Amino acid sequence: MVAELDGHIMRCVRDQNGNHVIQKCIECVPEDAIHFIVSTFYDQIVTLSTHPYGCRVIQRVLEYCHDPKTQQIMMDEILQSVCMLAQDQYGNYVVQHVLEHGKPHERSAIIKELTGQIVQMSQQKFASNVIEKCLSFGTSTERQLLVNEMLGSTDENEPLQVCA
Repeated sequence: MVAELDGHIMRCVRDQNGNHVIQKCIECVPEDAIHFIVSTFYDQIVTLSTHPYGCRVIQRVLEYCHDPKTQQIMMDEILQSVCMLAQDQYGNYVVQHVLEHGKPHERSAIIKELTGQIVQMSQQKFASNVIEKCLSFGTSTERQLLVNEMLGSTDENEPLQVCA
């Protein structure tokens, strides 16, 4: 039955009902039987992450697909555009998902990419949620670097003003 979706994956992902079918396939069908679904997303992860339904599908792939090649492709694409995704109304959910549920090295890579833009991002509607996740799920060293940047202990940008 899942094979019948072949050739219609992207149309389903962008459909308000079809995206739920794709999510269920990712959640319930063995990974080797849905590789044709997941591989359709390669080179389109950023585009899908900024779509209202696509961002949900990408989060399911991150949760349920454990194939190292798939994970690497997903994270490479996310990291290449993490600053843009963090500021996007849907992409921020994908970045938050990785920060909360990803591997430690993936969290660290995201935090490293965002470093130097923490103050600007923390003042932006969607990216501020990502910065909160960085502070919640980063290592103690990473959290200290972020706080130092916010307080102006780096030369990267204007510090946040501390109100008395």
